[in-house]
Formats: sequence, structure tokens, C-alpha cells
Amino acid sequence: MIFAEYLVLSSLVLGVQLFLYQTQRIQFVEVNDTAKMHCSSTENLEGGGLKVFWYLRREGETLTCIKRCSDDLNVSKFACKHETHSSTLEISNVQKTESGIYYCAYKYSSYLIFGNGTTLIVGDSYTNSSWVMLLVPFPHGSQVNETANLACVIHGVSRPVHVSWSVSGELQEQGLTRSLKAKDGSLTLINHISVPIDTWTSGKNFTCEVKFNSSGTSVKKSTRYLLASSTAPASECSHYIVPIAAGAGLLLLVVSLSLVWTLCPSTLGFQPRISAPPASQEDQGGILYAHLDFDSRNRNGRTMQRPARGKSTKP
Repeated sequence: MIFAEYLVLSSLVLGVQLFLYQTQRIQFVEVNDTAKMHCSSTENLEGGGLKVFWYLRREGETLTCIKRCSDDLNVSKFACKHETHSSTLEISNVQKTESGIYYCAYKYSSYLIFGNGTTLIVGDSYTNSSWVMLLVPFPHGSQVNETANLACVIHGVSRPVHVSWSVSGELQEQGLTRSLKAKDGSLTLINHISVPIDTWTSGKNFTCEVKFNSSGTSVKKSTRYLLASSTAPASECSHYIVPIAAGAGLLLLVVSLSLVWTLCPSTLGFQPRISAPPASQEDQGGILYAHLDFDSRNRNGRTMQRPARGKSTKP
């Protein structure tokens, strides 16, 4: 909340004073190396280190001031270097726990003017449980709105990752990211973008690319509007009809035999099965399950009347 107030106040000052811009939107650094993050200004940074601050926001944590460039505390770890229109933060011997988004800030009067942030990723964020999935709008439901929302889900990572979007090879602006932290400390990141509905239904390829470390390798997931590729000639699908029909017939035969054996075991020479105790109906992910009780069948194949719960029966 405090950070949001700072941004609002900063935006009021930006129009008439200086503007801070961090050109490095993302930086990969190996463990124990030195990270350098730059902050440029449209105006002279009057006062230099006296008015420049650096803040860090880790995933799931609030914004924290890690360095006041006016002091000499912990200079072996954090060092500020200034020029007329820029400031650089150097972090020595970086560790994975120092991954996050770093913001430069300049104190103007009683306000703080923030930069746009640099994401620092230290080491490798990939784990054995990591996977990437692309979520797209329902074909018909997306046509109700003027925009379509696509989401790239990155599950089971240890630190932030770099997510980029492209439409038919053209790089798009970075999407908005939300994060969820599990009990084991792993993160699930959801990065989403909104595009005009005409762009989504045009049949173009939408690609989400995720980078976990500085090796350059990445995971890509691509998709396009489903109905855009559903106009293939019927002849291309005709050779699937026979195997599908045969499989459906075989499935129907198996189900029929199973029902006969279950409901009429005595006619097939088998003794009736003893089923599990009856269970209550439960909603399992949208599917309603119920257990049938066949205990009441006697050995001659006749059913015996069993008293219903909550009601009295005649002998």
C-alpha cells in the first residue's frame, strides 16, 4: 500500500521534474558473481548519492530499502556509483536469496520518484517439479468481450523467471505477473496478457517463452485460436471414421457384458460379488460418484427386501 502511494505521488512529480528509467528489465547472474543495475535520469541527479536510494521487492514480500547511497554501511556488499545523469548499484557475491525486483529511487522534496525496476535472477530457478502451461480463452466465450486474455502458468520454480510473449514472431510487451507461494517455498507464477479480440481470432501464433537461468535455454508454449484451424477438408478426417466406429462398438460390448455379469451373475454360473459398504455421494471435481449396494441379493438370484433407513417396514 505504501509503495502504491509512492508511485502515485511520484507520477505527479514526473511530469515537471526528472524521470528515472532502468534499461535492464531483467538480469541473470550466477551465484557469487557481481550484479550491476543501472538507473538513468532525464535530468541532473542533484545531490548524487545524498538523494538516491535502492529498494528490493522479493516474491511475496513488501518493498524494502536495501541501500541509501548517502551512507557507507555494508559497502563491501552494496556499492553506489554515480554520474551526472545516472546511478549504478553493484552487489557483490550475490546469492539466490537476493533475487527479486530492484528499484532505484530519487528523493525530490518530500517525495520519492521510482524507476521502472530491474528483475535480478540469481542462479537457476528451475526445479524437478517445474512445468509450464498455456491457458487460452474459451473459443466462444472470448467473443463476448472486446479483448482476449491469455495466461502463462509457471509452476514449481524456486525464484523469479523471465517471461516474454510474441505474436507470430513479433515480440510483445511484457505481461503482468502474479505469484503464489506454496508451503515448501516453491512459487507458481501466472503471467497474462490482453490482446484485441480481432488479433486473437486472426489465426496468429501466440508464444509464451520462459527463461529460468542465464544459459539461454528456454521453454516455449504456443497456441492459436482454435476455430482458425478447424476448417480442414472433411476428407482429411474420413480415414478416422472406421477405427473410431470399431472402437466404440468394442467399448459398448465390454460395457454390456460387464453389466450382465454384475446384475445377473447367477445366469452366468458365478456367485454374486460382495460389494464395498455403501458410501455417501461426493462431488469429485464436478463428477458425482455413487456406490451401488448388491449385498441384499441372495444366493438364488432373488432380491431380499431390506428396511429403508428412517422408515419402518412390515414383516
